[in-house]
Amino acid sequence: MTVSEAEGEVFAPASIAAQFVQARLEGVSVPGYPGGVLPQTMAQGYAVQDLAIDLWPDELVGWKVGLVPPQHQQRLGAERLAGCIFKTKVWQAGEAPTPFRAIAGGFTAVEAEFVIRLGRDAPAGKTGWTAEEAADYVGELLVGVEIAGSPLAVINQLGPPIVASDFGNNDGQILSTAIENWRDIAWEDMPAETFINGVSVGRGGAAAIPGSPLAALAFLLGHVAARGRPLKKGMLVTTGASTGIHDIAAGDKARVDFGPFGIVDCVAVPAR
Repeated sequence: MTVSEAEGEVFAPASIAAQFVQARLEGVSVPGYPGGVLPQTMAQGYAVQDLAIDLWPDELVGWKVGLVPPQHQQRLGAERLAGCIFKTKVWQAGEAPTPFRAIAGGFTAVEAEFVIRLGRDAPAGKTGWTAEEAADYVGELLVGVEIAGSPLAVINQLGPPIVASDFGNNDGQILSTAIENWRDIAWEDMPAETFINGVSVGRGGAAAIPGSPLAALAFLLGHVAARGRPLKKGMLVTTGASTGIHDIAAGDKARVDFGPFGIVDCVAVPAR
């Protein structure tokens, strides 16, 4: 544990994890970071996340990958970060907008995602991967929408270790169609545009993900193996916010247009 000399408090991962999990289960916000002492490193953030995963009453079925902002990368020794996705927080998009919760007083956003479904188990002990090696483990490439969400309103402002500590700021995943013959399509030809309440708020696509979605998968394969949680066949990996991170509130409607690969509609509803 790390002592906060100014406050005389300690960094207590178990207490932090328990408070975040309870708030998420109840669908309520937290007034500030639980305990007041922030994780200072990515390792400390993931220590909280691992404890919270074990406390959460659901099956781990996938992971989200996000970018560490450039101004933090050298200090933290990380370019990307990981969060967890659970079975009951995965929804299949349909014709009607898919509802998802927005915790009042917390943080909620939508992200246009290119999602990989693993085609086979990854080796448990392999912690270094290239994008080319990662490609052999892709079963499907789908389009979808990540619901970024946390009981902590200022989670992104506090920095990547704090984001990592609360499920990587993930609160769900909407899946849509698979991209057929994706290996024969250039990343530049996989567009995405996000709209909130009919207004365009971001454009991009698979090519906007640094190094490609396969680079994000390569990071995650090594990262979770090092944590003793290697990827298994069927697991989902969201590869990055391809049009940006777009804040949303209860009552707002979002639409992500993936061009030839379809449209995903969803709507934020109050958390219960």
